[in-house]
Amino acid sequence: MLTGYLGVDIGSISTKGVIIDENNNIIANNYIWTEGNPIKAVKSIIKDLKNQIETKNITIASVGTTGSARKLIGVMLNANVVKNEITAHAIGTLSIFPTVKTIFEIGGQDSKIIIIEDGIVVDYAMNTLCAAGTGSFLTSQAKRLGIDVEDFGDIALTSQNPTKIAARCTVFAESDLVHKAQIGHKIEDIVAGLCMAVVTNYLNNVGKGKNIKAPIAFQGGVSKNIGVIKAFEEVTKEKVFVDDNSHLMGALGVAILGKGHKNGQNFDLNITDINFETKGIECKKCSNNCEIICFYKDTVLIDMWGNKCENGGIRNEE
Repeated sequence: MLTGYLGVDIGSISTKGVIIDENNNIIANNYIWTEGNPIKAVKSIIKDLKNQIETKNITIASVGTTGSARKLIGVMLNANVVKNEITAHAIGTLSIFPTVKTIFEIGGQDSKIIIIEDGIVVDYAMNTLCAAGTGSFLTSQAKRLGIDVEDFGDIALTSQNPTKIAARCTVFAESDLVHKAQIGHKIEDIVAGLCMAVVTNYLNNVGKGKNIKAPIAFQGGVSKNIGVIKAFEEVTKEKVFVDDNSHLMGALGVAILGKGHKNGQNFDLNITDINFETKGIECKKCSNNCEIICFYKDTVLIDMWGNKCENGGIRNEE
């Protein structure tokens, strides 16, 4: 019987899941769109991972969750460990690039930078309101141009004269793109310009004031875009490393962290037929009027959060 460790990264745009072995090798993985329903997405991820390992006689000894819905899914999966994205991404990346000092991460709606010294996170930052440095920005511009976003990188590399696109924010970038197209700039030059705009926005906002040092690793869904990789290398004057599993680093990291929190119990992957449901209520037991989220498993209340005092605790709701 082999032992596996499950890690799930639940983001606003995509949900990622991996199962690793004792040596942190990924033996099963999946990446799907969250589509505004993290519970459904995780059920789909778990079902697929189960199918990938069902002939390998593997038991799951621990579960870790990270990402924006980490608490919700941590309760759903009875996770051994629930960690923030910074820690999970750092651990995952260090397992692949042990000497990394800077991590660029760009996802669908958020982006982050992580600075590492001697294997320890010493600084980090995440984007706030602007989406011009994220994958959703590239996706929306690809639709505007009538191009598949998966082809963006290849098209960008054919450009000999990238168009300068305003990178201050999404609104400015979009209006500038329309203007440049209307005055006759080539599509490949506009696409290359958009890749550079993502990098410029990222470094001027998320990376502002950060001590960026090589080796640099780039991850997240946008790391699959070779046009953005090239732009990063041009601006930083450094080699930017991208692993084949760069989009799975958060899930990998939290799976590794879960190994240290084993409790002797094995996780059951048969959750497809279990009904998980959330319900929002307003607690009126004091003047706080807290908005509380109640989480049910097959109609049984198993957890709740959002209360600011003991009046809204789970025992008071059962």
